[in-house]
Formats: sequence, structure tokens, C-alpha cells
Amino acid sequence: MDSTPDVKKKRSGDSEGGMSKYDSEGGVSTCDSDSVQQGASDTQSKRTDETERDSAAEHRWTPEEAEVREKLRSTLKGKFQHLAEGVPHQGDTRLLHEIYTDLYITEGGRGWFNNEHEVRQIEIASWIEADRDRPVKCSDIFKPLSGQDKHIRTVLTEGVAGIGKTISVQKFILDWAEGKANQDVYLIFPLPFRELNLMKEKKISLAELLQHFHPEIKNQAIFSSSEHMFIFDGLDECRLPLDFHSNPRCCDVTEPASVDVLLTNLIKGNLLPSALLWITTRPAAAHLIPPKCVNQLTEIRGFNNSQKEEYFGKRISDENLANRTITHLKSSRSLYIMCHIPVFCWITATVVERTSDESGSVQMPRTLTQMYTHFLIIQTSMKKHKYTGRNETDEEIIFKLGKLAFQQLENGNLIFYEEDLRECGIDVTEASVYSGVCTQIFREEAGLYQGKVFSFVHLSIQEYLAALYVFLCFSNRERNMPDQQQTSPLSALFRASTLHDLHTTAVDLALQSENGHLDLFLRFLLGLSLESNQNLLRHLLPQIRRQSQSPEQTVQYVKEKIRDEAIREKNTSDRMVNLFYCLNELNHHAVVEVIDRSSGTLSVVMLSPGEWRTVRFKFEISGDHLDEFDLQKYIKTPEKDLTELLSPDEVLQRLVPVVTASTSAELQQCSLTEKSCAALASAGRSTSCSLKKLNLNHNPLHDAGIQHLSDLLKSPHCKLETLV
Repeated sequence: MDSTPDVKKKRSGDSEGGMSKYDSEGGVSTCDSDSVQQGASDTQSKRTDETERDSAAEHRWTPEEAEVREKLRSTLKGKFQHLAEGVPHQGDTRLLHEIYTDLYITEGGRGWFNNEHEVRQIEIASWIEADRDRPVKCSDIFKPLSGQDKHIRTVLTEGVAGIGKTISVQKFILDWAEGKANQDVYLIFPLPFRELNLMKEKKISLAELLQHFHPEIKNQAIFSSSEHMFIFDGLDECRLPLDFHSNPRCCDVTEPASVDVLLTNLIKGNLLPSALLWITTRPAAAHLIPPKCVNQLTEIRGFNNSQKEEYFGKRISDENLANRTITHLKSSRSLYIMCHIPVFCWITATVVERTSDESGSVQMPRTLTQMYTHFLIIQTSMKKHKYTGRNETDEEIIFKLGKLAFQQLENGNLIFYEEDLRECGIDVTEASVYSGVCTQIFREEAGLYQGKVFSFVHLSIQEYLAALYVFLCFSNRERNMPDQQQTSPLSALFRASTLHDLHTTAVDLALQSENGHLDLFLRFLLGLSLESNQNLLRHLLPQIRRQSQSPEQTVQYVKEKIRDEAIREKNTSDRMVNLFYCLNELNHHAVVEVIDRSSGTLSVVMLSPGEWRTVRFKFEISGDHLDEFDLQKYIKTPEKDLTELLSPDEVLQRLVPVVTASTSAELQQCSLTEKSCAALASAGRSTSCSLKKLNLNHNPLHDAGIQHLSDLLKSPHCKLETLV
């Protein structure tokens, strides 16, 4: 479904983008970089001229090798040429070539949001213009950009859930199988981590492992070729240790070892050092691969604005309805931002089409909670079968799915196996009932090669159902109170005696989260307290009791937390922005009252710790891109000495994302020091930085600050044309 991603290429050695650097005692020192570099060099020497390479490739295999290759190409083409949105059903698939659009790729990375909820990463990336990126074909990710002399053996591709990683892999393999690209590669082996997990207890050689997944290949000697490519999709789903530091060395493809040992040695270059490797992952798991084992780091960013419109134009057959949908989404910034995620576009299109009447009239959702509530109602009504002989109602099934969603969200899992379902009281022999009742929400699927795996269609659906589960438990505490939750980190949610207690507990837990994994869960939980959303659900979930308590207390509490957290001057800016979005879910829209909207510009005279966050939030929800950023507007000397005001350096550091989205930055006479120079130099090395003019006149920068700027100018990615 997620078929039109953007990709951002990053430097593999940087700590940005979730790639942490290890010291001499850590994982990098165990990486056989000589093997990796030699293998990459050998590989790169073969990839100089694509036209000559591809035309000659077909003639260098022996007849036996060519026959094996053709069998694998035929098998992979059959597996990957079709694509289904949501959960696959017979007749719902489309040819991948019909809907796939090329990726976008750039050098550099944006390191300031790597430890945030994935939706926040999308939100921040949304106001860095995608059209500044340079497009590259999916099939070309192993080629250095023009003018680069870079050896590429291993590519690591990041992307949030549902953004298009697996579809990109599918397109890459299909192009190879159809003879359209990368024909210098002899065999491509797709090895999804979700299926490798099922073999974690086995001791097996690499040749045997590949033969297990591809039994049609009889001759193990084939696997010793140096011209293979391995594609490991879903590093974030890996349940193997991946112990790069302690795992024993393995250099022989016929030597038995654990799957974990095989993978680490393959990635380190001990096994098949000339083979190509492509690994995909959500950002939070990127650090599992030592940076020195990666030659190129890329990021898939999802739909840009024009691709959103293109998608809805194709997906919604009624042109008038498609246009009204796009207009509506643009008026609701939180929804429009989410449309960078292709799966969310599909959810939105489904809701719009199913809720419009014959005249085309439709009351479109304005919040995420409304959107997902409509989606749940629609999908539970789309039963393909009547499960006769069962006493379990839709309500009971949704409750159990919510319980699974909640427990696995707490554990950080997006995919589940049979043992995970058993732990939640779901009979695995009846799992198909759950995927049948909730046809596009929960899915049971056979692996590419073996076993069954279970998942929700998207992380956001899992978060919505987890929030719904907590709300149902609170709404009918006598019936639903879960005993097994009382020792978990989130057990306090189930001890709330009032709606306000539930909300304040959830807000506090979300603020305590280091990686923001409860941010969207919190938005949904607060949104479900609105009577309008409860009325939508009441027919489906009659056990929901009407809540007499107004959410106004919660609104005031959220505002207090915004002020309190700001005054503490902790690095919690994105937690604060999420609280602004929470107010939006509660239909409280006066969240940027300190901003003067009359002129269409920002006019905050003094920047207190709370105000700078509101300024940044205004930029994010408006989608503004500045031609010129003037720091003087935000650090004017107040008439009275207010000790809680941030220093000029602190103001600039917190608004770096705004500065780098501008063409020109006027920072003269602002009392900036070397701290600001360090922040600007770091941000300016990213290709997503748009700065062409930087004015730092009359600031006490000293030699250390000048050195930071000098280092910036030496960067090949620096766009500065004028520095004064």
C-alpha cells in the first residue's frame, strides 16, 4: 500500500539518524572493516557502467548457473509482482508497476528528532520541502551519486512504520527478476527478519539456511558465489541478539552456526565479503548495526504534497469527492501531515468513500481519533464470512485485539507470533476469525517462506486499539479490570478512579517516555473521552458508558503541563508539541494564542521557555517556509528583567529547525557565542538545510566559533553562498 516514498541518504558514519557511534570497546571494533571495504571495492569495480554491465551479465553464467538463476527469478517475480492495500484478499491486488513511484534521496541527515515518536518525525520532516531532494530510482541505491568515489557494499534504509520500506524492497526485487536492473547480481535472497526469528534456535550453515528458504536450489556450491545480494527487511522486527561484539568469527558458508552468528558475520564481511547487503528498519532500531558496517544510510520519507494529491485523485473515483477530500485535509494540519504516511492516505480514502452518501455529502473527520473511529466501524462491518457456531461478539473480539495491541505496544512489538497471541488469551486456531471480523485491521499472514505472523495493518491502528482498550477497561471497570496488568509500567492507568485521573496519569506517563512511544496513544485516549466519538462507537461497543465528566479539567491540566515542563528548561520540546496536538483532539483549538495571526507573521517580542515552543509549533502546523529568519524578533530586551527568559544561544538552538528551513538567517548583534556556531555548523552539514545566506556580524564568536564555521564551509553539503 505504501507505494510512493521519499528517501533521504545519510552519511553512514554519522551519529545522526539513529546511528550511534561506539567507542573502541564497542561493536565497531569487532567489525571486520577491511573485509567490508575490500568486498565493497571489488563490488564497486563491477558497477561502473550499467549499460555494458547489464548486457554482458547474461553471458557470463554457465548453463547450470543460468538455469538456477532463471528459476529464482521466476519464483520471486510470482511472489512480488502484485500488491494489496491493507490486508490481501482475492481480487484486491494490483500490479506493483501500476502504482509505484520512484524514491527521493539526498545526502546528510536531520539529527534533531531521532528520539521521537515516528509520527513526530513525519510531522517535523513535513515542513522541510521535499522538492529540494534529488530523485533516484529504487534500483540505483547501491550506486554512488554523481561525482562520488564511494564503495557501497551495505545499504541501511530507515523509515517509520508504513512509509514504504517493504514495498521498496518488493520493487527492487521485481526489477531484478524481470531483467530491468542490477543484472550483474547473480542471485537475490530476500530474508525478512520476521521469518529469521522463527529459526533463532537452529544451528545451520549459511548455505543450508539459503537452501531452507529456496529448496529449488539443489547445488550448495551456488551459494559460495560472490555476486549475490541479501535483503534483510524489518530489522526492527528482529528478535535475535545480533551480538556483533561477542559472536564468534565465521568465514565458511558450509560451517554450521546459529542464525545470529551467520547474520553478524555476513554483515561484518567475514562471510561473502563481496556480496551486497540491503537492510531496512524503523529508525529506533538502526543503531543495532555498527556504523562501520554500513556504507550508505538512506531514509524513506513517504508522500510529498503533490504525491498526496495524486494518490487521492487515483484512489477516490469521484473527482469532486477527491478534490473536497484534499481541500479538507489541507485545512486540518494534523491530518494533512499524517498523509505523508501512505497507509494513512489509504485509511482516509476508505473513510471518505464509505461515509459519503449518494449525493456525495460527507462530514469529514477533523481529528485523528474521529478518523480512526470511523475506520474501525467501517472495517468491522466488512465481514467476508459469517462465523456460525460462535458466541463471541464483535465487541469481545475488538476488546481482545485491544488487549493484544496494548500489551505489544508496551513491549515495543509490531509483529506477533503464536506465543504472543496465547499470552493474550487468543486461541491461535481461531486467529483467522479475528482477521476476518476486522478485515483490514488485524492480519494473519503466511510468511514469505514459512510460518505465520500476525500484525496490525499499521502502528497507528495498534495505538488506537490500545487506547480504546484502556478506555473500555475504565468505562466498565467491574467487568474489564485486567489483573495481569497490575505490575506493568502502565498499570497506573487501570487504577484511575475518575476520567480526569485517567487522563492525568496518561499525560504523565507520556511525558516520562524517553522515545515518545506513547504520544499517539495519548492523543487517541484523550480524543475518546469526547461524547461525539463515544456516540460513534456506542452501536459497535454498547458497554461504553456515557461519561458525565467534561474534559475541560484535562484541557487545563495539559496547559499546565506545557507551562511546567517549559519552565524546567528540559529538552522536551516535542513532548510539548504533542500536548498541543492533544488539545486539538479535545477540540480545544486556542493553542497558539500568543501568536499574532493578523499579519500572517510571527511577532513574539520576548521568548520565554514556553513561548519558543509555541513559536515552533506554529511553524509546524502552518507549514510555513521562510525566505528570511530574523533572530532579533525573538530576543528583544524586555522592559523588565525577566530571569526566566532564555539566552540568545538557547533561543537559536531551539529554533534550529526553523532556521534551516529558511533561505537567509539574520543573526547579527544577538550576543551569540561559539555554542550557536556549533549548532549551526552541525545543522548546516545536512542537505535538508536550505541556508544560503548567514549573517553573524557583531557577535562574540571568538576563535572556537570561527573554527566551527570554517569546518562547515569545508563540508561538501554546505549550501552557504554568503557568510558575513
